[in-house]
Amino acid sequence: MKNLHNALQLKQLYLLKQMGYSYTDIAPSDLENEPTELPDNLEELRKFVENCHLCDLSKSRHKVVFGEGDPHAKLMFVGEGPGATEDSTGRPFVGRAGELLTKMIEKVLYLSRSQVYIANIVKCRPPRNRVPTPTEALTCRPYLLRQIELIQPRIIVTLGATAYRYLTNDESPIGRVRGQVIHTENYLLVPTFHPSYLLRNPSAKKEAYHDLLTVKDLYEKYK
Repeated sequence: MKNLHNALQLKQLYLLKQMGYSYTDIAPSDLENEPTELPDNLEELRKFVENCHLCDLSKSRHKVVFGEGDPHAKLMFVGEGPGATEDSTGRPFVGRAGELLTKMIEKVLYLSRSQVYIANIVKCRPPRNRVPTPTEALTCRPYLLRQIELIQPRIIVTLGATAYRYLTNDESPIGRVRGQVIHTENYLLVPTFHPSYLLRNPSAKKEAYHDLLTVKDLYEKYK
């Protein structure tokens, strides 16, 4: 698997760009001694990620927030990144936004959190809860892609614009694509608003409710 190898090279290219290079014939450094094969089971992958220091987020984190839930879940939620509560507990979506997500799962989908899997684009908290930089997101994305390969969900719900962008490479506004069913090679993807956005904009909860009804219908077909 070359995802991690590519992420390491991409990190170097971003660093060169930040130093002022617009073009370089400098070859990426020898990465033969870097571990480029990711583990083939979820718990080993968790241990691997907990020891990651590929980007600057590792310098300020308290705990890596790997993800949690049913390792064979048919439904997976992907958010942006951990917040303060998540950073202190090591669990995804356990702050105010997490409380709302739990209610959405229980009250609309009639599922428990233990029946789904919840993860984020980046596994460490960005300072002041800012949006992850492209370097951070693209460096961490191989871990999420490996989680998806191992869990094999039939449906993925992306929460917010950042999660949608880095799983699809589509920069369309979330308000334009939310609620759509996007067919990929291995799963169906449904974008919706991030729970944090819903806390700030309660009027959007109705749209998010309809998005989850779409997810519910899909889930009934594949459970």
